[in-house]
Amino acid sequence: MSPLCSRPLHPLLLLSLSLGWCAVAVANPWPGVERPSAGPAQVIGAPANGCLAGAVALPASGVGYLDVRRWRGRYYGHPRLLALIETLGRAQQARDERLVMVGDLSQPRGGRMSGGHRSHQHGLDVDLWLTLAASPADARALLDEGDPPSLVSGDRVNRRWGEDARFLIEWAARRPEVDRLFVNPAIKRALCDATGGADWLRKVRPWWGHDAHTHVRLACPEDSPACEPQSPIPAGPGCGAELDWWFSAEARSPGSGRRVAEPTPPAACARLLNAP
Repeated sequence: MSPLCSRPLHPLLLLSLSLGWCAVAVANPWPGVERPSAGPAQVIGAPANGCLAGAVALPASGVGYLDVRRWRGRYYGHPRLLALIETLGRAQQARDERLVMVGDLSQPRGGRMSGGHRSHQHGLDVDLWLTLAASPADARALLDEGDPPSLVSGDRVNRRWGEDARFLIEWAARRPEVDRLFVNPAIKRALCDATGGADWLRKVRPWWGHDAHTHVRLACPEDSPACEPQSPIPAGPGCGAELDWWFSAEARSPGSGRRVAEPTPPAACARLLNAP
């Protein structure tokens, strides 16, 4: 239980907390799961409503990469995702000795997180920082500064944008197992301008935020029939009117602010919570 739920509370706060923090703690058991389930890996459900059986832990470091923010416990994934990260690390080491900084994957059995993501629930998502680290010590220094440095200023990429970030994005987009990846609209526009609309840009999808990292998502693996694929990506590189919309007043306007009800998880996920 959350410490806020067990600590004596001022009466004026009791009602709001009972409807807020404590309800969240009871309603979302996934962050409290400490280990993966036994058995083979199985992706269940969708990126924002799913779970992961038989998850595998990403090592804290490997050839060409370093797992950062490991204290969050979000370093589990399907074996295919871990293989992608390890292959990327080797590709980066072939360029130079710097390290790819790997952010969140999924929790030990996937499921909804307590904050930071709506997706990353079924073991096929990973965040990759778009800044490389010269060493583990350099990575720790960047972590001490908080969030990774943004590559975007206003509607344009800034001086931090360069070949390193492009390498990471293009490398991932060209991988056949990658379904799509998300970047800030300004980054997508910079890539469109630089390449003239290369075919691999089709997988690079603009999305709010994502100005310091790219969010890579794999396609459903063959060993997971309960995995729900996303809708197909439209044809073409996505460098025309589709991209222009992201710089419109409509795209910049805040949403309604209404809380969206959490979907009911797949029945298999409810069973997975109590599985050995």
